[in-house]
Amino acid sequence: MESNSPLRLSVLDQSPIRAGATPRQAIQETIELARLADRLGYHRYWVSEHHNTASLASSTPEVLIAHLAGQTERIRVGSGGVMLPHYSALKVAENFRMLETLFPGRIDLGIGRAPGSDRFTAHVLNPNNTFRDEDFAEQLMDLKAFLRDEVVEDTIHAKVKAMPQADTVPEPWLLSSSGQSGLFAAHLGLAFSFAQFINPLGGPEMVQLYKERFRPSEFFQVPTANVALFVLCADTDEKAQQLRASLELQMLRIEQGKRGPFPTYEEAKVYQYTPEEQTRLEFNRHRMISGTPEQLREQLEQLAASYGVNELVIVTITADFADLLRSYQLLAEAFELTPAVAV
Repeated sequence: MESNSPLRLSVLDQSPIRAGATPRQAIQETIELARLADRLGYHRYWVSEHHNTASLASSTPEVLIAHLAGQTERIRVGSGGVMLPHYSALKVAENFRMLETLFPGRIDLGIGRAPGSDRFTAHVLNPNNTFRDEDFAEQLMDLKAFLRDEVVEDTIHAKVKAMPQADTVPEPWLLSSSGQSGLFAAHLGLAFSFAQFINPLGGPEMVQLYKERFRPSEFFQVPTANVALFVLCADTDEKAQQLRASLELQMLRIEQGKRGPFPTYEEAKVYQYTPEEQTRLEFNRHRMISGTPEQLREQLEQLAASYGVNELVIVTITADFADLLRSYQLLAEAFELTPAVAV
C-alpha cells in the first residue's frame, strides 16, 4: 500500500435505529446512504453484524450486502464484518462466493472475531464457540483455503469445495481493535482494518507491525490496511460540537449497558457527568473526530499519515438522519471525491 497515494474514504454503517424509528426504517436509511455514498465517490460500503442489540438493525450482513450491491453501481460492498466464530468457514465462503458471482469485483469479505453482542448470545449462535485464538486461526486458514480452492491432502479441502466456482473471489479483510488479529492477517496475506472507533490506543504501531510481518498471498502481494473511526462533519463548528455531544453520551450509555434510542443534543447538553464518567468521556474522544469540512480534511489527512494508510473508513451516527447524510456529503466535497469507473 502506498501511503502517499490519494486518500480514499469509505463507509461503515451499523444501521442504527433512531429514536421513534423502526428497524425497517433503519434499513431503508442504510439503503439510502449506500446510494448516496455510491454517487459521491466513496470507495467501499461496509455493513456490520450485531445480535440481540435493540439499537442496531444489521444482524445479517450477507443478506444486506446482496441488496445494497443491487441498489448501487460502482462502490465496493462488504461486511464490516462477519463474526467468523459464529459460523462454519465453508458456509461463509459460499455466501461470499455467491455474492462475488452476482457482483464480480465489488464484494469485500470483512472478518471479525468479536461476539457482536454479549457472550450469552454468542453461545446461542454457536454453542461450540470457545473464543480461543487457536480455533479462530484454524477457521481463518480453512476460509482462505475454501476461497482459493486449495487442495490440501488428508484434510477436508481434498474433498470439499466452496460453491459456486467463479473467476474472481471476494476481497478478504481481517477487522480488529487489537494486535493479534493483525498478526493473523499478516501471516495469511489478508488485508487489515484497524478499528480506532473501538480502541484509540496503539493503532499506528499495530498497523506497522502488520506491514512488517506481512506475507504475500494470492489475495494481496503487498500489505493493505485501512483505519475506521467515528467522524462527525457539519457546516459549522457549533453544529459539529452538538453532534459530538450526542455521540459521546451514547458511547457512555453503551459502556454502562444502558440500551435505548440515540440521544438528542437536548438530552446531551443537560446531562450531568460524574467525575468517573468525565474521565471516560475524555478517553472516548480519541475514538472520534469532529469539525467543519476544512478542519476535518486536515485532521483526517494527518491521521492517515500517522498510520501510513491511504484509506479511512468513516463511521457516522447522529440522532437526525439528515445530519448523517450531510456529514458524508460535506466530507466528499472536502476531499473532492469522484465516483469510480463502473466495474
